[in-house]
Amino acid sequence: MGIAPGIEVHWILITAKKIKNAGVTPVAVLLGLLLIFINNLWITIIEVRWYALDGTCLPIFITPIFILFVTCMVNLIVRKVAPSLALSRGELLTIYIMIVMGATLASHDLIQNLFGTLGHPHYMANESNQYEKLFWRYLPEQWFVTDKVALKGFYAGGVDHPFVWSIIRFWLVPLALWGLLALVMIAMMLCINILIRKQWTENEKLVFPLVQLPIAMTSEDAGRKFYSSKLMWAGFAVAMTIGVINGLHALYPSMPELTGVKQYSIGQFFTARPWNAVNRLRDFNISMYPFMIGLAYFIPLDLSFSCWFFYVARKAWQVVGAAMGWDGAGNSGFPYWDAQSSGAWLALSIVIVVAAMPHLKSVWRQAFSGEGAEEDISEGDIYRKAIYGLALGFVTLLVLGRLMGLQLHFAIIFFVLYFLISIGITRVRAELGTPHEIYFVNPQQIMVGLLGFNVIGIANMTALQSMYWFNRCYRSHPMPNQLESMKMADGTTIKIRPLIFILMLSAAFGLLTSYWANLHVTYSAGATGKSLGFKWWVGAESFDRLTQLIRNKPSTDIVWIIHVILGAVIVTALNLVRGAFVAWPFHPAGYALAISFAMDYFWFTFFVAWLIKLIIVRYGGMKLHNTFVPFFLGLVLGVFVIGSL
Repeated sequence: MGIAPGIEVHWILITAKKIKNAGVTPVAVLLGLLLIFINNLWITIIEVRWYALDGTCLPIFITPIFILFVTCMVNLIVRKVAPSLALSRGELLTIYIMIVMGATLASHDLIQNLFGTLGHPHYMANESNQYEKLFWRYLPEQWFVTDKVALKGFYAGGVDHPFVWSIIRFWLVPLALWGLLALVMIAMMLCINILIRKQWTENEKLVFPLVQLPIAMTSEDAGRKFYSSKLMWAGFAVAMTIGVINGLHALYPSMPELTGVKQYSIGQFFTARPWNAVNRLRDFNISMYPFMIGLAYFIPLDLSFSCWFFYVARKAWQVVGAAMGWDGAGNSGFPYWDAQSSGAWLALSIVIVVAAMPHLKSVWRQAFSGEGAEEDISEGDIYRKAIYGLALGFVTLLVLGRLMGLQLHFAIIFFVLYFLISIGITRVRAELGTPHEIYFVNPQQIMVGLLGFNVIGIANMTALQSMYWFNRCYRSHPMPNQLESMKMADGTTIKIRPLIFILMLSAAFGLLTSYWANLHVTYSAGATGKSLGFKWWVGAESFDRLTQLIRNKPSTDIVWIIHVILGAVIVTALNLVRGAFVAWPFHPAGYALAISFAMDYFWFTFFVAWLIKLIIVRYGGMKLHNTFVPFFLGLVLGVFVIGSL
């Protein structure tokens, strides 16, 4: 053939390796890394500089879907012109998975929050808040930027070249320490997902609503059918039309607007007591977001019903409380949704872990018995490494906690609570695909409510509040995205070992690009200057709350604990009854989501999607349901394309 024998053998080996791991190829990985950089810069400019679109607050990120759409369109053209150069389905999914994992770091609730915290306690200290007097001596200084000159450029802006030694040297150690903490936690999440993946994806066959669109977009046969589907393009056109009309109205207010698509207050019509209690804590709004209707279409009927039902029940309970006078001055915490939410999510997470115990015991035997078929031994090796990685990671977190000044037993409590909540969120995402804005559920609040401030102490509380940035809210949590990546890889040429590699590579590269993008944008525009979306309030929430705790020194809150128990009992009872009666319509996750503000934006879209799906399934069966799948996927895709544009 005109090829030297050695070169021919080498070429055959490379080709064989590419066929074996046809998803994770060098081309896909390089494209993925390039697109992580572009996407993370894009996210930072949109969300930090302009605050124009919080695409990483949604259950499925906007810009990765848009990038995948453009890539697929180009790939369809390449497949016709030069088929040998076209990307395979596995390569397309590899690229998408990498972009999503990189985006979790650049997102609204992770690295953006970190930058809102890093300089806050020193730059924002003044006589009014008394940061210096109250807790400066307890701050782990190596974890924060303390130099006022470096911080002045960061907050005021006007610095075109922040990556010089005189500035960047003050950021290196804090960013390295927090980056290590973040990557260790992400690695531990990956280990947990490896251990539970088979149970949730294969044994229980959970729905995973959020993976339906990328799978449809990339499937080599179904993908062509997807892009040639008239129903898909009809849904796409509906969403695009709505987006164009409302987008033009935002730019030119004289243009007409389709009201009710975004948040529309119906609470404004309830002005008299006790009915005005529906607006307590947050306004009573409805919305008709097409993308959320599209996503909710894939959720089982009992789950979507539970989400909107418990939200309405929550509002009704607030009215009942106002009518009975339970929300008076002496009971300002009523109805204690924060406490009920904490109890509900903890109970839900514990129920999930307990239900997974038989599988986890099997995993342990596979990991350490060394028996079984060749496939079992190979899987057991992965399980064993995941268990070791989990143990090593937890020890590392405890060491980092001690470096922060956190006592060992409080560090154990904090991280156990954090990972319990993470498991609950991951399971809910796998079943429902819903938003999970569980704003009040974080380890710090639970620990203060249960133990009291004096038991924890100022030093430990300072360390805990320093970590508030990554558990303030969980909308762009890495762990659900990891598990969804594993689900997308099922049935493709992407193998588990290369998948683990690209997930961690994407997280590390996403961290570095997020650091660069945030420093670039904030030093140029000014964190509190032209950067409209800078998360200064995360720093304020972290350390203003700390000052309040130090001043008030709250003891164990018995009423709060009672409501934590109440939330836990309701979730446990719902789970038991659901297990006993097949037709039981109430899902415990619906209650947990509804009382933790995850449904505030989307409850009405869940109602609409539930009603549409109920009618379709009842009168047309699953055949008609499946017929309309492309239309609802088109709704999601159309919103994300016009939103990105």
